[in-house]
Amino acid sequence: MVEETNNSLSLTDLKTLSVGDVVKAKVTKVEDKQALVDVGYKYDGLIPISELSGLHVEKVSDVVNVGDEFEVKVTKLNDEKEELVVSKKAITVEKAWDELAGKMERGDIIEAAVKEVVKGGLVVDVGLRGFIPASMVERHFVEDFSDYIGRTLTLKVVEMDKEKNKVILSHKAVLEDEAKQGKAQVLEGLTPGQVLEGTVQRLTDFGVFVDIGGVDGLVHVSELAWNHVDKPSDVVKEGDKVQVKVLKVDKENERISLSIKETQPGPYAQAAGQFKKGDIVAGTVKRLASFGAFVEIAPGVEGLVHISQIANRRVATPGEVLKEGQEVTVKILDLNPAEQRISLSIRALDEEKEEKKEQASRREHQQFVQENNQQGMGITLGDLFGDLKDKFK
Repeated sequence: MVEETNNSLSLTDLKTLSVGDVVKAKVTKVEDKQALVDVGYKYDGLIPISELSGLHVEKVSDVVNVGDEFEVKVTKLNDEKEELVVSKKAITVEKAWDELAGKMERGDIIEAAVKEVVKGGLVVDVGLRGFIPASMVERHFVEDFSDYIGRTLTLKVVEMDKEKNKVILSHKAVLEDEAKQGKAQVLEGLTPGQVLEGTVQRLTDFGVFVDIGGVDGLVHVSELAWNHVDKPSDVVKEGDKVQVKVLKVDKENERISLSIKETQPGPYAQAAGQFKKGDIVAGTVKRLASFGAFVEIAPGVEGLVHISQIANRRVATPGEVLKEGQEVTVKILDLNPAEQRISLSIRALDEEKEEKKEQASRREHQQFVQENNQQGMGITLGDLFGDLKDKFK
């Protein structure tokens, strides 16, 4: 029941009526295009179908039934013709304007049912005809609104113009407020070092934006993988579920730095299971420095060949012996994956080669002597050079 207004007249006290009066009415008859109501006057009033609601009405029975009571406004009165026209819409629309103006000022959220899908958006019942532009329905693009009919949406009043009978509402504004509140909660709960699951939202030249529960964080291209990445699409695509580690949280500017590579075993951790001290491996000279050369022995794994370990002779600069891109064989002197440090040597291999040559030469000499002795020759160095020694006495 709608409360009685100050200028409402009760059925018992009513003596006269004037256009503009607001009175209580009771439905006595429902027809196709109109309803008859008892307003306590000497004859019944008539409500045309167009004056039942601020929205389009197909059938009078969709809005009122016999016995319903509500307030109406007198819009036309002719006693000579016993013609009394009243409006239910005028009351509901007037009150709706006042209520909506207050809700708009306060930023209140209201609920309304979708009545129609029209060109450019949706029509809702807010006590009068309210319009939701297509761009204000959702945060994402919607191609077909047909399944919105009958749905109740949460809305904010964003624009009102009584003279033009225009009320613009937005469901998107409510969703964005909710997203903002959710984002604030997520940001508050984030701390560096956390590992979370996220969804890849979009790719850029400089990295990837990942949704981690309503808020996007950036995985810089350098944090996508341990190996060098030319472009993000080489590693991930939109919609991928990924594990990310929180590197930094800037709550004030709502910026989050994430890493995918930090959730995966690093190349040096993998190297711990692949190599050991004393191994001889092939590598590529990646960089030269004054103190030595950095050699890559596995993707993303570099070890240092100190300048003293480049050759078995004195070297003034690594460039005297090595050049970038050169393939070399090195020996692992020390391996420390935790500190990402590997010591390598080329000199050690050269020295081992020389030692092996000397050992081989000694073995050949020993074999020669043994073979001659077995033949009974009994040849010794003294035998070979004894006569010469006597000549120089």
